[in-house]
Amino acid sequence: MFSLPCWSFKDSPSNGHIARIIALFLLFLAPFAGISFLSGCAQVPVTGRSQLNLVPDSQLLAMSEQEYRKFLRKHRLCQDRAKVAMVKRVGRRISQAVERFLYENGQIDRIRGYKWEFNLVCGKEINAFCMPGGKVVVYSGLLPVARDENGLAVVLGHEIAHAVANHAAERLSQALLLQLGGDALSMLTGSYSPATRHLLMQLYGLGANVGVLLPYSRTQEYEADHLGLIFMAIAGYDPRGALDFWKRMMAAARNKPRPPELLSTHPSDRARLERIVQYLPEALSYYRRYLQEHGMKKRPVRRF
Repeated sequence: MFSLPCWSFKDSPSNGHIARIIALFLLFLAPFAGISFLSGCAQVPVTGRSQLNLVPDSQLLAMSEQEYRKFLRKHRLCQDRAKVAMVKRVGRRISQAVERFLYENGQIDRIRGYKWEFNLVCGKEINAFCMPGGKVVVYSGLLPVARDENGLAVVLGHEIAHAVANHAAERLSQALLLQLGGDALSMLTGSYSPATRHLLMQLYGLGANVGVLLPYSRTQEYEADHLGLIFMAIAGYDPRGALDFWKRMMAAARNKPRPPELLSTHPSDRARLERIVQYLPEALSYYRRYLQEHGMKKRPVRRF
């Protein structure tokens, strides 16, 4: 059971102590204000949200390349030629759609240095990811839930959108800023009683997590859904398939416990579906343009 520590006599409010409490309060707020103040460094495509980025692109791409190679050495690549070919085909179409979208909107520099790569690895995990630099992995366990090429396009559009929106750099930047605040708080409270110091550090960690990191994670998920629908539509995949795909994903995870949305990195199932419905009209305009450009009424869908 969590209980507040007892305040000792040496913690009673002298003038110097009051000044230090005020300083601690301002320090506690500084990282959160800093994230808002510094977030004007860049803007996310489509949503226009300002974001914080303190990590050089060259450093981030180098780190991603290293981690991607390390991951591939530790995991077995799938040898099913048809499935591998489909992953690479869908990935290629989505990546070309991303390049077209960014070029037409004057933001092609966002993927400068990207070298797209798509691999299917053996594993029961229902998962996929895209590292900065365009390094994409799909687990074979995802394919039964994706069901077909359109379902896979939903996933790859979403994961690639995280990379294009520079979410990894944003998360690293937030963590760096909050770490600086935590280090400074630790130094300022060095003369406090252990119980008081422990409580202040706990409060700082809770505020950083619930007040900054988790809400930003959910915001990034919504952005990835939004951008992902547009990317898949430009590639010629029907974005309306996203609703059915996410319902299948939710059914696959039905028996797994989930925290309330306030304490979760992802939106609630209901909130996600509601947002997707809001994003669909815009995405469908891109899909209709694709059909018109290719003289089609509907693009055929290949199943696994």
